[in-house]
Amino acid sequence: MHFLAFLFLLIFYLHVPDNAIGVPHSTEYFYYACDSDGTSTGNYTNNSTYQSNLDLLFSALRSNSTGNGFAAGTVGAVPDKVTGISLCRGDLSTFSCSTCLSGILDILDYCPCYKTAWMWYNSCYMYFSSQNFLSSLANSPQQNLYNNIKNVTVNPAGFIRAVLQLMSELKSWAVNNSTKLFATGVATNFSTEYPTIYGLVQCTPDMTKSQCQDCIQRLIDGFPKFFLGRIGGRTIGIHCYIWYEVDIFYQGPDMVRIDGTLSSQVSPPAINKKLVNSELNKEIIESFLIGLSTLKAATVNFNESNKLGEGGFGAVYKGTLPNGQEVAVKRLSQSSAQGLEELKNELVIVAKLRHKNLVRVLGVCLEGEEKLLVYEFLPNRSLDTFIFDNERRQELDWIKRLAIINGIARGLLYLHEESQLRIIHRDLKASNILLDSDMNPKISDFGLARLFQVDQTVHVTRRVVGTFGYMAPEYALHGRYSIKSDVFSFGVLLLEIITGKRCCCTFETELSEDLLSSIWEHWTAGTITNIINPIMDCPTNEIIRYIHIGLLCVQEDLKDRPRMSEVVIMLITNTVSLQVPSKPAFYLRRRSGDSSDGSQKNLMPVSKNELTVSEIEPR
Repeated sequence: MHFLAFLFLLIFYLHVPDNAIGVPHSTEYFYYACDSDGTSTGNYTNNSTYQSNLDLLFSALRSNSTGNGFAAGTVGAVPDKVTGISLCRGDLSTFSCSTCLSGILDILDYCPCYKTAWMWYNSCYMYFSSQNFLSSLANSPQQNLYNNIKNVTVNPAGFIRAVLQLMSELKSWAVNNSTKLFATGVATNFSTEYPTIYGLVQCTPDMTKSQCQDCIQRLIDGFPKFFLGRIGGRTIGIHCYIWYEVDIFYQGPDMVRIDGTLSSQVSPPAINKKLVNSELNKEIIESFLIGLSTLKAATVNFNESNKLGEGGFGAVYKGTLPNGQEVAVKRLSQSSAQGLEELKNELVIVAKLRHKNLVRVLGVCLEGEEKLLVYEFLPNRSLDTFIFDNERRQELDWIKRLAIINGIARGLLYLHEESQLRIIHRDLKASNILLDSDMNPKISDFGLARLFQVDQTVHVTRRVVGTFGYMAPEYALHGRYSIKSDVFSFGVLLLEIITGKRCCCTFETELSEDLLSSIWEHWTAGTITNIINPIMDCPTNEIIRYIHIGLLCVQEDLKDRPRMSEVVIMLITNTVSLQVPSKPAFYLRRRSGDSSDGSQKNLMPVSKNELTVSEIEPR
């Protein structure tokens, strides 16, 4: 079969969202091919029986892929019979799989009237043909695609050997441990130039284990020929494919971890066992351990010149590991017991999370009295250093602000609905949104986050922690938190990003209203354009729509607030009509922060954004 292949401009780099949320399908696909051999399958005509069968096939593939992300079938009879297959990446949720597959009709625009065509997205793919290809389980058609942004210049042969070792381990894991015949994993410290390599393998689940193993192995055998010197690449087929990159491109945990520096002569860093109890799985610690001497060298013994900032639990330092990787090292206060609980909580949670809009924890050190967490280094620091700074806010035009808002929404959606856990962050705020070199947002600081069961909707605590102003009223007043508490925080953050004003600012009067009160007054008075940040050059109706979405998120009654899956859809399309918002929860305080009798029954105290306000009570 001869294929006319079109490689879209986004081949490569493949840094589009891991799920299709927030990005039009036309920018999310990276490869398609149309059968141009008129002597074999030929073309069909509009309104023909073949087209009707193809429409039925598309509908069946989309609806039948909700279980394990895979569907295959045949519709019609010769000469109008059409056979198709669709597969979602194994780490996707049902929602993300459905979202990706909803775009498979795009192929009709790029391959009009072809009886055979193939379209790959980063998250899913679909192939159809007038030939019955399902019975053979052959992996044809097949295509090699590589990352052409940069090349491996230091020991490319050693780099590709590390890739092959990772792929081999992933193949074994997928075949022996996964009902989806799917695996992800990471290889570290094989290369000084690119110390981390991420990989993924997957077969269609209609294959036997033996067939999957053989299919992947054939792709591995051809890898050195096509990808030597490339920092990323994949070989795609209709029944199995393999993929590697030096940057993370999948969600969820690593099934396989390979460390090229491990040897029998090297002892792992010591652990202060007094700092570890049953709440923290010892295996999780050992997989993240970094020695204290390494971190002291990286930060020049925690030199003040390397300090990035300081919070309630300790200071954060910039460091450079021996392999050249830049990191941020959080050094928790030695006298802070709560800091230890934060560390444990963050490790347990982030060890099982992987998303491009979440900050990654790279390591931990628990030697002596030291408690250190090592994160990926993000050079642009936190969002609040931009949106509340008179000079730096000029760097964030409307397009960048939209990208930041959408990225935060996707990260929060992953925590609530798409990861293998359900997580409530509980401290979403501008200072906990970090920005990478391309201004992509990453949610950070999971020390206060809480795990929920899949069917759990709300939890009540007597220990209210977080930042006033971002805290939902039901949580601040009654200790009730849920996914809707995070939605409230997101709404506050969205409105801050749009207006450039803090939710809780310095008060000049004895009793002053917060940002939500101000926005609501302008909204009801029809003067909302008065609070739009003048530096943003964009249609006024577009900004007003985003303010509308923010107001829906901060409604006082949590039942009225949308879920993050609904918020994401509101953000990416103008076709969804928005409900009329009800009044938000107002936060008022006196200048002194106290009422006349010293109580706080009628007034909600508000902290500055940088500080986390904690009120510790028995559970």
